[in-house]
Amino acid sequence: MPDYLLFVDTETSGLPADWRRPYAEPGAWPHVAQLAWLIYTKAGELIKTENHYIRPSDYDLTPASTQIHGLTRAFLLERGQARLAVMQRLHDDLLLYKPLVIGHFIELDYHMVGVSFLRAGLDNALLGLPTFCTMRLTERFWQPMRQQYLRLTDLYQRQFGHPQPHAHDALADAQATAACFFELRRTGEIDAATLTGQPMLYPPGQPRPRKTFWQYWLGR
Repeated sequence: MPDYLLFVDTETSGLPADWRRPYAEPGAWPHVAQLAWLIYTKAGELIKTENHYIRPSDYDLTPASTQIHGLTRAFLLERGQARLAVMQRLHDDLLLYKPLVIGHFIELDYHMVGVSFLRAGLDNALLGLPTFCTMRLTERFWQPMRQQYLRLTDLYQRQFGHPQPHAHDALADAQATAACFFELRRTGEIDAATLTGQPMLYPPGQPRPRKTFWQYWLGR
């Protein structure tokens, strides 16, 4: 495990139109309205908390997204920052700490951060960093006749026996993801093999390294 863990969550202006489309394609990807991340040591010590709103200077929120997270254009115009300023802070932290990047449904956050780096004119600092998805892990908790994966609120309820506070706020969701991760690690649900067993993530259209015969044979 890397020396640092970065838990990330995003609230967005909508949903991707097509996950296979390039980040630069107009209309293919929504915008990040709120971005939060927490940095921990691998021992579980919190060393940094970041929570930012991005000013809607070039995007609007869909009614469906506002219904989920409660963010409005008026709120974001008042509290939001320029995208470049927010993304530069995350960019610097990713380069400095070189963390394991963790999220619940990390695939969405990975792509939304990548899109935002592009829109801010920054290199994608996520490239090459390991990721881990707590949602993927919950497949082992799947119950017949229910969804295959647990939502973050369901996982939090399962782990702690009470509802997750302030769900669908990026900071609260990042905090809940971190709490679940460390509890799952404490109980042995997350171990070294689990952490390295999930597939690498890549931006859409980027060539992926081909496995050798021996990697397939050994299940790597």
